[in-house]
Amino acid sequence: MDPFHPRLSDLPEEFPVFPLAGALLLPGGRLPLNIFEPRFLALTEAALARGRLFGMMLPDPAHPRVDGQSTIFSVGCLGRIASFAETGDGRYLITLLGLIRFRVRRELPVHPRGYRSVSADFSPYAADLAPAEASPADIDRPRLLAAMRAYFQARRMEVDWEAVEGLSLPVLVTTLCMICPFGGAEKQALLEAPDLRERAALLLALMRMDAAGPAAGARPS
Repeated sequence: MDPFHPRLSDLPEEFPVFPLAGALLLPGGRLPLNIFEPRFLALTEAALARGRLFGMMLPDPAHPRVDGQSTIFSVGCLGRIASFAETGDGRYLITLLGLIRFRVRRELPVHPRGYRSVSADFSPYAADLAPAEASPADIDRPRLLAAMRAYFQARRMEVDWEAVEGLSLPVLVTTLCMICPFGGAEKQALLEAPDLRERAALLLALMRMDAAGPAAGARPS
């Protein structure tokens, strides 16, 4: 298996998952993680020993915790540890590269070291493994950038606009979806959007609604 361009048949049916509120991973995206809890240190070590793969999942805010564990959505994203470093105080600093989305078939018993795992189906999202178009014609980049400016101004967030202008559309859409502080349900909707065009349309709508909200100007940076 080429770890950077895996085939659908190469992917594991069972693997660890990391439920983390606010942490959206999309195919092609890069998610930095600071790993320090014992169960997630164990998860990371297990992933490093078996192909560097684990899934990111968002907790479902509409459902309560069960036996101390968050209820997770049914769709997540498998990632590969693209880089990692150990710190002097026992943490891992890793970057997770998003590969492909998956649908949970069932959750497996909790590992003795505390982390969770699932049995998953990748087949509905096979297209995630295909390279994204560099510049999809049906995404209006100027409208997206205008909404982005209004959104970040409303939230008083500073942006390196020169760097933004140099991003391809797929990278821009993916990065915005991952870094914008939307709620869990909104982030999950972005994850489950069928394709880049629909994800960009949803992102545009979310940024516009958020920037126009009555409390937008009062939010802290």
